[in-house]
Amino acid sequence: MKHRVVGRRLDRTTEHRTAMLRNMVTSLIRHERIVTTTPKAKELKRFADKVITLAKRGSPHHRRLANREVKDVEVLNKLFDAIAGRFKARPGGYTRIVRVGRRAGDNADMSVIELLDRAPAAAEEGGEEQGEKKAAKAKAPKAEKAPKAPKAEKAPKKAASKPKAKAEKKGAEE
Repeated sequence: MKHRVVGRRLDRTTEHRTAMLRNMVTSLIRHERIVTTTPKAKELKRFADKVITLAKRGSPHHRRLANREVKDVEVLNKLFDAIAGRFKARPGGYTRIVRVGRRAGDNADMSVIELLDRAPAAAEEGGEEQGEKKAAKAKAPKAEKAPKAPKAEKAPKKAASKPKAKAEKKGAEE
């Protein structure tokens, strides 16, 4: 029985699992949106919310505690400056998980995990890419087809089809 056992093992050793979650939380803070499997996203949500709560407190002690999980100094500065300020008034629930379907290779359930209230620059990046794709499609109209040249006439058929031949015989007999 799994009474009072929290968290998912994700078919990994403890060291591998903690290293993976540290890398994923660093990527989530850097990009503010990542695509992963649903069980990993659910586990990452717990992990990321704890790190963001540490950043909201903002003391040097909490920065050291967050540094255990987020090893990249640039990402740690972004966490304590931009992201902590953005979530200052929010009591919790800093991430959102959106299911996006199944992966083609192994049919794994995939999800997007993203920070709520994403920065306008991060939100515009995705919008610009989609806008550029739409513009590229609109700029490239399809070429019109040239009219087909008439083909040479085929030789007449040797024998008429059977139903017509029978109808002609019946008409001739009457």
